[in-house]
Amino acid sequence: MPSPTAARLHAWQVLLGGICALVLTIGLARFAYTPLLPQMQAQAGLGVADGGLLAAINYAGYMSGALLAAWIESPAWRQRLYSWGLPLALLITALMGWSTNFGVWALSRYVGGLCGAAGMLLGSGLVQGWLIRSGRRPELGIYFIGLGLGIVVSALGAMSMTQQDLGWATQWQGFALLGLVFLVPAWAWRPPVPPVAAKSASGAAPSRRWMLLMVAAYFCAGWGFVINATFTVAIVEKQPVLAGQGPWAWLLVGLAATPAVFVWDRIARRTGDVGALLIAYGVQIVGVLLPVLAGGLVAALAGALLYGATFIGIVSLTLALVGRRSPANPGKAMARLTLSYGVAQISAPALTGRMVEASGRFDAALWLTAAVLAAGMLALAGVLREPR
Repeated sequence: MPSPTAARLHAWQVLLGGICALVLTIGLARFAYTPLLPQMQAQAGLGVADGGLLAAINYAGYMSGALLAAWIESPAWRQRLYSWGLPLALLITALMGWSTNFGVWALSRYVGGLCGAAGMLLGSGLVQGWLIRSGRRPELGIYFIGLGLGIVVSALGAMSMTQQDLGWATQWQGFALLGLVFLVPAWAWRPPVPPVAAKSASGAAPSRRWMLLMVAAYFCAGWGFVINATFTVAIVEKQPVLAGQGPWAWLLVGLAATPAVFVWDRIARRTGDVGALLIAYGVQIVGVLLPVLAGGLVAALAGALLYGATFIGIVSLTLALVGRRSPANPGKAMARLTLSYGVAQISAPALTGRMVEASGRFDAALWLTAAVLAAGMLALAGVLREPR
């Protein structure tokens, strides 16, 4: 039966508020960095290695947020921290354009990672918990539309502001102003504080081996995600004949990701969650290797399309699966799993930046990413052999 508190909101309000929160805390506070990275390199003197380091710092903040989310038991505090992350995401986005000091940028990226954890982990846990208490299907596909939409917003925003010859700093401030549009519904339709009784919800906890295999698989997914999220635009811009086409690749990622959540939910209903994850990992490997195996704009855009169509399915299916297996506190279970994702997000971009600076090419880094994703498929195959 729906609780009295949950009954005050409609499902569309909770989901739309969550989508706007993801656009704000991930799409702007994090993803805007990807289309603006080439401009920061050209106009602000940011090197490739330092660009990768800033991405790693962002994910260090995300990992810190995941640790905090895994530690906090209080439903009131989980909702409170989620709420704080919404306006803070706007502030740190604007901060990126207020200074050319690397320390300021690093602070912004770190706090942006905390905000991203609030939207991804605390927000998704609150929304899924609300759906469970309201007697609705606890799938998170619709909620994670916010990831794809955030990419679309960041790509279109960067493209339109670049066409107006706005500098990198002005564009960061423009994104902060744009974020006000999403802050209002995200704040107004926040999921209410879960009742204390929700912590006593029953459900079979996953085995330790099952969780370890999922942790390993999600680490590999995090590696594949962050390399593409950080360097998709830079990979395209690196090719002389494709200079200026990078934002189109990033836009294609978002356009592919936005409707993909419905597709992966449907695939999972036919193959099971783990079966759908195996398909998604395999398709993402193809997308990662396309720019290496076949040069040119078509291959680069096809790789971006396959990345956008798969990463959101991997995130949505994994977090929803783990959340359902831990109904007493889905957000906490998601946070624990996400710590492995965070380790990959810290190590992968920093290593990739150094590899690219040393060789001048992305090929070796992309082959390594494909190998890591293949290892993730092996871990998922082990999950299939585990008893339910």
